[in-house]
Amino acid sequence: MKKMIAIVLSAALTLTAAASLAENDQDSQMVNHVITANVEVQNGQLPPAMRGSNSEQQKGQLPPAMPGGGNKQQNGQLPPAMRGSNSEQQNGQQPPAMPGSNSEQQNGQQPPAMRGSNSEQQNGQQPPAMPGSDGEQQNGQQPPAMPGSNSEQQNGQQPPAMPDGNAPGGTEGMPGGPGGMDAPTDYSAANELTESSDGTTYTSSADGENAVLVSGSEVTLANATVNKTGSSSGDSSDFYGVNASVLATDGATLTVSDTTVTTDGAHANGIFSYGAGTTVNVSNTTITTTGSNSGGLMTTGGAAMNATNVTVSTSGNSSAAIRSDRGGGTVNAAGGDYATSGVGSPAIYSTADITVSDATLSATNSEAVVIEGGNSVTLTGVDITGNNATLNGQSTQKTNVLIYQSMSGDASMGASEFTMTDGTMTAETGSMFHVTNTTTKINLENVTFTYASDSNIFLDASADSWGSSGSNGGNVTLNLTNQAISGAILSDSVSSVAVILDSGSTWTLQGDSYISSFTGDLANVDLNGYTLYIDGVAVTK
Repeated sequence: MKKMIAIVLSAALTLTAAASLAENDQDSQMVNHVITANVEVQNGQLPPAMRGSNSEQQKGQLPPAMPGGGNKQQNGQLPPAMRGSNSEQQNGQQPPAMPGSNSEQQNGQQPPAMRGSNSEQQNGQQPPAMPGSDGEQQNGQQPPAMPGSNSEQQNGQQPPAMPDGNAPGGTEGMPGGPGGMDAPTDYSAANELTESSDGTTYTSSADGENAVLVSGSEVTLANATVNKTGSSSGDSSDFYGVNASVLATDGATLTVSDTTVTTDGAHANGIFSYGAGTTVNVSNTTITTTGSNSGGLMTTGGAAMNATNVTVSTSGNSSAAIRSDRGGGTVNAAGGDYATSGVGSPAIYSTADITVSDATLSATNSEAVVIEGGNSVTLTGVDITGNNATLNGQSTQKTNVLIYQSMSGDASMGASEFTMTDGTMTAETGSMFHVTNTTTKINLENVTFTYASDSNIFLDASADSWGSSGSNGGNVTLNLTNQAISGAILSDSVSSVAVILDSGSTWTLQGDSYISSFTGDLANVDLNGYTLYIDGVAVTK
């Protein structure tokens, strides 16, 4: 009997131990699965469901709760956390991530990708949300971008592409980014004026120093002589006026009359107007600069420049007579003479809205006019000549008027506009107009054109060195009013040209021409033995 009892007790102990081991093994497997689920986010992919589970992630949907859970995902709500977890979902709030996770959701923000993950934001694309994240698509709304992203989708608009081009004469970066710098809080000046003066001579020979600085004051500078030597470099001079001979900033109003301004140094502009609310009025004044990157009249940061009967002469490279840069502004010039002789030094370089009337403009080693970005040039009754004999920077085509977007960040985005009424335009080298990587309107009325002997092209719209291949063409609307033009008009496969002729306008082809659309009377088009293609179809007359 005792032996039988011992056998029964031994069997019972054996069964109890086996059950305990099985239970411990099951708990151990569950713990292992939980740990694995929190670390298997690798290569930017969501972890697979628990082995043996019916909740494998399919078609981008959230998996239901773990097997055995009585509150599977229903009505678009997230399932509660695992039993025994310290991160159980309570009061409708999202549980925190497992301890040790780098992607803990805090303050309702979307967690960044796991360190080492291939799902980190690359090439401006949005990485998928982490499982269980509040950033997952709910109620039909798009989840926000990852924190710190520069391409967050806002107001339903697509983010712009990253810049991938440069201006013809430089490689400035985006504002605040590589190649950029903040405006100086203090300027170095040989003479800072707060009161008007008459007949005074001002000089500066130090690098990075202004000869005359007017900051926030209303000053008149009459019958003065201002001489500036010494050089500077880069953005501080081109964007903010460091090292300019005369600088007005911080909302100043500066009036300059009957004055002579000279500079001899690199990045030494003549008269510089910088910043919103700043206005420079200059008349009967002569400006001469000899160094590179040294414009005559310079306007940036939303400032205003008004010039009457001003004579400007520049001889350095990248030294436009009427020049603007980052932030643009408004420039009005009436009368005067504006001449440049350096490579890459057009008479006008516009990242602003520039209007010139009744003046003479010439560039003997550059385009006559350059418009960058969503800006404009309006010419009335001017005589303008360009000779783009030497290519500069990224330019690949010789032309008289270049209209483009460099993507450098120095010019606003959007469509540009060139308008010329009356007067004369002469191209000594290359085409009359070249448009690339932008959209523009060219409005011409009663202008007399003289064409270069080395080109039969009036307008070329095509991809060039700026922008993204396949989407960097030129899109042009050419409006002709009482205007005669001669030459070929070309557009490549990523470009378009719409020609609009009024009844008083004529076009004589000097080569086969390719345009997207035509509005007007084809009787006013002289094919001159060549073929005109409109949207790919040859015109027969």
